[in-house]
Amino acid sequence: MTLFARIRDDINSVLERDPAARSRLEVLLCYPGLWAVWIHRISHKLWRARWRLAARLLSQVARFFTGVDIHPGALLGRRLFIDHATGVVIGETAIVGSDVTMYQGVTLGGTGKGHGKRHPTVCDGVFIGNNANVLGNVTIGENSRVGAGSVVLSDVPPNSTVVGVPAHIVYRNGERVLITDPHDVKDPLSDALIALSSRVEELEKQLGGAAWPMEPFTAEEAERTAYHEELERLRQYVSMGEGI
Repeated sequence: MTLFARIRDDINSVLERDPAARSRLEVLLCYPGLWAVWIHRISHKLWRARWRLAARLLSQVARFFTGVDIHPGALLGRRLFIDHATGVVIGETAIVGSDVTMYQGVTLGGTGKGHGKRHPTVCDGVFIGNNANVLGNVTIGENSRVGAGSVVLSDVPPNSTVVGVPAHIVYRNGERVLITDPHDVKDPLSDALIALSSRVEELEKQLGGAAWPMEPFTAEEAERTAYHEELERLRQYVSMGEGI
């Protein structure tokens, strides 16, 4: 595919994905995300030709004019659309497939000073919302979606939607994914939910399946009623935590 054919392909993809785009001329003149991708194609050729300093200088020129920082070593597929552009960072060993959409503030970054493949692989058809961070040598499967503000630290299966910090799956293959085990919630609430679940199980064992009395008539029945009330409160806390 010739240079002009690829440019035309990129412009057409923006018209298909962005309802705010009204004409090809507007896309050509007013979309810095496209400018960044086009300049990257030149800097990447320089990088592969081992003109490393020239490639880095050109990438910094693109960063100054577009607000997008793409390392010249990154591999970008066809029809990458970076909407609003500002603040996007794509690391040296990142691989981005075709028909990917990113919004402002997205980072495809690393997690340390290791060598080798240390940045994400984003497969075809992926959507990444604004200010999302995808960190480390992880893979975002085809046609998946990363919610705005999410932090992805592990692989995402194809056809999935992930949200949260750190991100967890909420939809997969069009079906809602419900978290029923507190161990699956990988955030600071996990320990609290696990402790509450353990306490609920302990109370259930102490009660031994006894029926809830309408009115306590003895000290033993009053004690069991208190257990029931604490158990119900703990269940409510657990259900609230699982809904977060």
